[in-house]
Amino acid sequence: MEIIETNKMGFTYPAQDGEINAPALKDINLKIKKGEFVSIIGKNGSGKSTLAKHFNALNVPTEGACYVLGYDTLDESKKWDIRKDVGIVFQNPDNQIVATIVEEDVAFGPENLGVLPQQIRIEVDKALQLVGMVDFARKEPHMLSGGQKQRVAIAGILAMNPDVIVLDEATAMLDPRGKREVIETAHKLNKEQGITIINITHFMEEVVYSDRVIVLNEGSLYMEGTPKEIFSKKKEIANAGLELPLAAQLADLLIENGVKISKGVLTLEEIVEELCPLL
Repeated sequence: MEIIETNKMGFTYPAQDGEINAPALKDINLKIKKGEFVSIIGKNGSGKSTLAKHFNALNVPTEGACYVLGYDTLDESKKWDIRKDVGIVFQNPDNQIVATIVEEDVAFGPENLGVLPQQIRIEVDKALQLVGMVDFARKEPHMLSGGQKQRVAIAGILAMNPDVIVLDEATAMLDPRGKREVIETAHKLNKEQGITIINITHFMEEVVYSDRVIVLNEGSLYMEGTPKEIFSKKKEIANAGLELPLAAQLADLLIENGVKISKGVLTLEEIVEELCPLL
């Protein structure tokens, strides 16, 4: 079942001061299935974040169509249904915190949906449990690390029982530990709760465990496939202004220097597995 589908979708930002804007997205045809973990990559300015905002109707197509959970995002009457079921976590965690206590922040969404107080308590506790933040329920958000704040932001979305979570460069401002916390949380929610995850990123190391990778270039859909399929196309990756994951670059260097390991290695764990029998 496709949970998100676009059909010849294009988007151009409104012109200002008489200028004519070039399209930010052109002829986008994609399908994302329920329960997938999809990463969308591309260089800066490729249209990643513009596309992400279409998934919960923050942007709507200026050409073609975007369907989310079967709803046409151009249908004004369905926008809040879409936004309830598709939550976005943005770059800066500080911009998403609205309350002075963690559990109150997580409760903000369901409160605004009119959920009964006793049910809100259940949803908040469940959401904090899922992201591993139960012990921080009574903490002040400004006392948390960046990774912890993003996990609170994810919990706030989970409290509304979404079908889809979009991470829009959600790890861009985090240190390595924070990045790992957020991505591990996303994979856990995908595997254990069946939530569809869309990870918009320019960190190639985050991409290698995805079910599928979509590559944007100059506002167009350039490539899509599994991580191994995408990163085996080195010329196309370079043309899109991207690099291979660091582990893949290391594997290539080892092969160039005569070390007999398999092609298509994408992670350090795979390199270790390949090297151990050679020692």
